[in-house]
Amino acid sequence: MTDYFEVFGLERKLQVDLDALQRRFYALSRQHHPDFHQMADEGEQAAALERSALVNRAYRALRDPLSRLAYTIGLEDGADPRADDKVRPQPPMDLLEEMLEIQETLEEAKSSGLNGETTDRLNRERQDLMDRQAAGESAIIGRFAEWDRVTETGGDTKPLLAWFKQALARRAYLRTVIDDLRDALGEGQESDVSHRRH
Repeated sequence: MTDYFEVFGLERKLQVDLDALQRRFYALSRQHHPDFHQMADEGEQAAALERSALVNRAYRALRDPLSRLAYTIGLEDGADPRADDKVRPQPPMDLLEEMLEIQETLEEAKSSGLNGETTDRLNRERQDLMDRQAAGESAIIGRFAEWDRVTETGGDTKPLLAWFKQALARRAYLRTVIDDLRDALGEGQESDVSHRRH
């Protein structure tokens, strides 16, 4: 398995200089772009295409802090980052009961229709979850320096790795419920179109 950090000549750290990463991405993209290898033989063209795809995958994985974390966890666990059969973590138990209540409210709204009161409640629930998701993401990124220090000194990464996994599971679960609320409020298609434009 190719290490995406090695593709860009980076140490395996969670804190990354994004400007340097982008500059290296552009340089490697120019170097390996298939258009610059049109006069090469078929094998060299195929190799250039493969290298170009690898550079793009690596950049997508490393440019976003949470994607970088998920990728690093995969490396630590020995997982193939391209595998489609990734094990999904179970929802955190402390969130489960609360989220089940929100899901019940959603089901009621779907069966009886949305009125002003229900819409307001669902909007408040969604905003609360979005605020919690943002706070959770900040907490995750806030511990990147700690991870880098522990790995640099050869310390035990297992407790921090477990914390990151749990935090990402919480984030994923919140995102699912937020998406369900968005869809129930009839904002799914508009939001998807808007997201595709950016």
